[in-house]
Amino acid sequence: MELIGERWALLVVRELMFGPRRFGDLRASLNGISANVLTQRLAGLEQAGIVIRRKLPPPASVWVYELTPWGYESEEAIKALGRWATRSPAHDPTLPLSATSLMLSFRTMYAGGIEAVIGFRLEGEGFVACATRDEIAIRRDQPEAVDVTFSGSPMAIASIVYGGRPIGAAQDSGDLRLEGNRRLAEDFVKLFPLPQKTDMM
Repeated sequence: MELIGERWALLVVRELMFGPRRFGDLRASLNGISANVLTQRLAGLEQAGIVIRRKLPPPASVWVYELTPWGYESEEAIKALGRWATRSPAHDPTLPLSATSLMLSFRTMYAGGIEAVIGFRLEGEGFVACATRDEIAIRRDQPEAVDVTFSGSPMAIASIVYGGRPIGAAQDSGDLRLEGNRRLAEDFVKLFPLPQKTDMM
């Protein structure tokens, strides 16, 4: 579909993968998008049947955007694109990314191997990851009763998981706060290997 192939539309869909978002929250997480462009992309996604707009019940009573059931089916395609993109020789894992991008990358790259509940506090956004030996399920939620919690910016945590930065170094610099099982945290960050770069020749 031409609409889904457009960059901003793809990014909007990705940001909605973990549940409904208000317009302002969406714009804040999509660095560089104007209000006008976001309005246009949301309207196009609604027209295509990928996104719906609805009002939350009291006491929230705010308008939110969320994916339709068909919209949620796009996750496998987006994850496949993510795996493909990381194989590019030009892929740079140090580039800025949002909290949602980081969580979706975890769902894409998880190699399995542990059973644990991991919490994340990422600059005002909370997520809970339930990892099993074979898969990882992640929801947007404040971490409570979890085995370990990572707190910091998405880029700081990405630098540990994908860049090989030691947890201790991130803690010493103040980029990371860790609560809970340190050994589990050390094991967890090793479970997301990036695929080998493609040979362009």
